[in-house]
Amino acid sequence: MSSRVFQSIVLQMKECTDRVIGVIDDQGTVVSCNQLTWIGEKWEGAASALNVNESAVIIYGDKTFKPLASRSSHFDYAAFVQGSDEQARLICSMVTVALNSAKTYYEEKYDKTAFVKSIISDNILLGDIYVRAKELHFASEAQRAVFLVRQVGSAEIAAVDVVQNMFSDGQEDFVISINETDIAVIKMLADGDSKEIYKIAKSIEDNLTQTLKIKTTIGIGTVVGHIRDLARAYKEAGVAIDVGKVFDTEKTIINYENLGIGRLIYQLPTVMCEMFLQEVFKKNPIDALDQETLFTINKFFENNLNVSETARKLFVHRNTLVYRLEKIKKLTGLDLREFDDAITFKVALMVKKYLVSRGIES
Repeated sequence: MSSRVFQSIVLQMKECTDRVIGVIDDQGTVVSCNQLTWIGEKWEGAASALNVNESAVIIYGDKTFKPLASRSSHFDYAAFVQGSDEQARLICSMVTVALNSAKTYYEEKYDKTAFVKSIISDNILLGDIYVRAKELHFASEAQRAVFLVRQVGSAEIAAVDVVQNMFSDGQEDFVISINETDIAVIKMLADGDSKEIYKIAKSIEDNLTQTLKIKTTIGIGTVVGHIRDLARAYKEAGVAIDVGKVFDTEKTIINYENLGIGRLIYQLPTVMCEMFLQEVFKKNPIDALDQETLFTINKFFENNLNVSETARKLFVHRNTLVYRLEKIKKLTGLDLREFDDAITFKVALMVKKYLVSRGIES
């Protein structure tokens, strides 16, 4: 429990009364007080008296004490007010109500964050998820998106605080530090609109770039409607980053739902991928194609197999491009002007790229 939460409240109460108000912990140490010089003092006698009678208002010395609500049988914190008269007793009771509310708010928020982290980390049983959600008054059924923010290059510790400040207003949004480079953001959505989700990811990226001058890659999992599926969405966000690193190197925001065939290739065993390449390129291996030829092929795909448009983009005559395509057909046995052959070749290029990313060159 942060003493800053208590301190904020007792300082505001200074305007309402001329009494000294504060909070002690279970060891009797003053952790918050509107008389700043008292902070840090230790009143072991008061703590002992409270341990004897943990539920009632007690008078110790010239001060009135009342324990705050605690989940354990032992008190964690107690409010105090200077004075032992009836007014001090009344003020102490009122202060306790305010501090209890703040304490509950803080602990529920903290516990909810820990709860969400245990879900995405697969550190909680499915049955326990429902029980814990009920205890924390956590909305189980709601649309949520999971963003995995990964820092590229040197890691900046302050990145967590920057992202946290972006979602500090919502009680249903969570920012979780995973490790020194990764931050998970769980955002409740009004609807699952993909454009809105992209805007959220873009705002995170822009904020980190402008504030800390750091580069990031952000993976987005599928929108889930129940907290039990957050772990799956978190894994998908991680896969989105990994697949994007292979097939969409220029993208900094990758949505799992838009990975397409790259997602399937990424999940294939490398042995199967090698067999596929051997079956497709029976005449010559794909490595037989030089960089200029590969560039021509990629441009042809980018322009939807349109010979005239591709020739225009390459600044070559149409017949020159046709000659190059015929040369590719002789080398590989695949005519890229034919839809089926084009698909096979496109997949083969992606498979080759995947194998290279795994350190398999041949």
